[in-house]
Amino acid sequence: MNALNRILQRLNWHTLAAPILVIMVLAMLIIPLPTFLLDIFFTFNITLGLIILLVSLYMVRPLEFAAFPTALLLTTLLRLSLNVAAARIILLHGQNGPGAAGRVIESFGEFVVGGDYTVGIIVFAILVIINFVVITKGAGRIAEVSARFTLDAMPGKQMAIDADMNAGIIDQEEAHRRRSEIAQEADFFGSMDGASKFVRGDAIAAIMILFINLIGGLVIGIWQHGLSLGTAAHDYTLLSIGDALVAQIPALVISIAAGIVVTSVNTGQDLGKQLVGQIFQNRDVLVIVAVILAILGLIPGMPHLPFLGAAAVLGGIVWYRQRQQPKVEAETGAPLSPVEPEEVTWASVEPLDPLGLEVGYRLIPLVDKGQGGELLARIRGVRKKFAQDFGFLVPAVHVRDNLELRPTAYRITVKGVEVAGGETFPDLLLAIDPGNVLGTLEGTPTTDPSFGLPALWINKEQRDKAVAFGYTVVDPATVVATHLHQILQSHGAELLGREEVEGLLSHLASRSPKLVEDVIPKLLSPDKLKKVLQNLLNEGVPIRDMRTIVEILAEQAPQSQDVDDLTAAVRTALGPYIVQGLFPGQGELPVAVLDGQLEHLLQESLRNSNGEALEPGLAQRVLERAGELMQQMEAGGMQPVLLAMAPMRAFLARFLARTAPRMRVLSYAEVPESKRIRVVATLGA
Repeated sequence: MNALNRILQRLNWHTLAAPILVIMVLAMLIIPLPTFLLDIFFTFNITLGLIILLVSLYMVRPLEFAAFPTALLLTTLLRLSLNVAAARIILLHGQNGPGAAGRVIESFGEFVVGGDYTVGIIVFAILVIINFVVITKGAGRIAEVSARFTLDAMPGKQMAIDADMNAGIIDQEEAHRRRSEIAQEADFFGSMDGASKFVRGDAIAAIMILFINLIGGLVIGIWQHGLSLGTAAHDYTLLSIGDALVAQIPALVISIAAGIVVTSVNTGQDLGKQLVGQIFQNRDVLVIVAVILAILGLIPGMPHLPFLGAAAVLGGIVWYRQRQQPKVEAETGAPLSPVEPEEVTWASVEPLDPLGLEVGYRLIPLVDKGQGGELLARIRGVRKKFAQDFGFLVPAVHVRDNLELRPTAYRITVKGVEVAGGETFPDLLLAIDPGNVLGTLEGTPTTDPSFGLPALWINKEQRDKAVAFGYTVVDPATVVATHLHQILQSHGAELLGREEVEGLLSHLASRSPKLVEDVIPKLLSPDKLKKVLQNLLNEGVPIRDMRTIVEILAEQAPQSQDVDDLTAAVRTALGPYIVQGLFPGQGELPVAVLDGQLEHLLQESLRNSNGEALEPGLAQRVLERAGELMQQMEAGGMQPVLLAMAPMRAFLARFLARTAPRMRVLSYAEVPESKRIRVVATLGA
């Protein structure tokens, strides 16, 4: 009994709706229905069709109506079962007149076609042609093409999601949601491709049922009930036509809904807003059309009232929008009355933003939530990813528009100084060539601002084609966010200030209060700690393990307060972590080493110049060779790493940053004993 109560509690109208509808369909195929129930079911069929049509009109993207293919199947079965039930009543009781099959069929037979069965047959034929030849055939073709392109684009979309997650733009939960959405999209268009065949079969079945009712009704009426040929033809034809029309009109409505679902484009707005916003957006177009209609209306012999009336309506729309424009500007623009300027105070001096992003006016929609801009959310994701990777939270990014920039340009500033910039187009997509694409695209050639790879700006309609060719396709917001992430990695040391160091110490003190109390500031000042951390960040070393860093500084600070010596000691302690970041999962480390002669020359030069300079000719040759070596190792799929003795490691790292910025310099002491070293190249002068 308790189990039965639990089952009854779980059941509600949501869970019972589909089973009841299927059972009702099966029942109508077998059990004869009274005419009043037939009227109710026909009305329900029309109502259901209108609801589905309105839902498709108000949906923003197709997946909001993911149940549409199943709804299409169920409504088709419902119409066919109603045809069977109505055919049974028509053939059994058609001799009683046009009202024998209920009021709904009688009304459609009498009112819709005026009681003339010839007109009824013609109207029915026209509806079938519209439904079968125009709407269903076009929607089926679109669904077929969409399903194919959706399946072809799935690998590229998955790669784009992985790239966004690796760059910190999205988290794992959002990546899982997007992957699920891609799978649902593929399933949806695949189902729509098959579901369109239901409507085609329904139209064919409707024609066959109509002729079966006509021929069967004439035979039964004349031979069994003794009706005259004229009476039997009139009664049974009106009944058959009424039944066909009352079923065909909901079928036409459902077909229109299917066409809307498969042709809709995801713009963040429903169909009504898209049509009104895009068709009536340009006032110049409305004015030109109104003038043309007015000229046509003034030509002798033309119908004056319709053309002049349409011109007046369009002119009224233009006039109303023109009148509303000043009100909008008054609400959103500058104050209309002069305002007394405020006294200049220290509040008038705006401090420099630690991290800023300036955009041209055409990129404002990317940062405006009201216009669907996603860039601010992407920037938050970038800051979160950087904090997880490098161990501290960078300052908030101050985003502002700059009219001095080109409309589609942006620039990134650190402490008021421009460090990077680029150009992005809000209505295009960036297709990046990773080096193994299968075809060419039409677009504007450019270079990816983050990684320097060749790329193209393409139209959004080419996205699926570009992904199928192997391009990495990203939207404008992702382009800017990825570029910002690269800047954070290369300028992390500049963004680490005293406030950020205090935040790191406070976070560490919450877990190891005694360690922080004993070291800072007793053994080491916060400024010295900041310089050590900045040295680590300058060479791409994360500072997530603050506990180990502070413990090593506690051991070394009594012996030396030199920042370079302290940094070297910390790097040695973090050696396994540094190597793991450069060679994840590798037991053998492919590295470059210094040529013996060059190593001796460097030692002599550093000793004679106190580590400050190299002989100019030697320095130039080393820099050129280092740049070539970095490119060779990257071309071979290896991380460019140079091994050197500890005394010259820091100097080489700073020196090679000029021409080989991605070359990492490690000392032998930083390599764990568990790792094997494989020398793949030699740096010589």
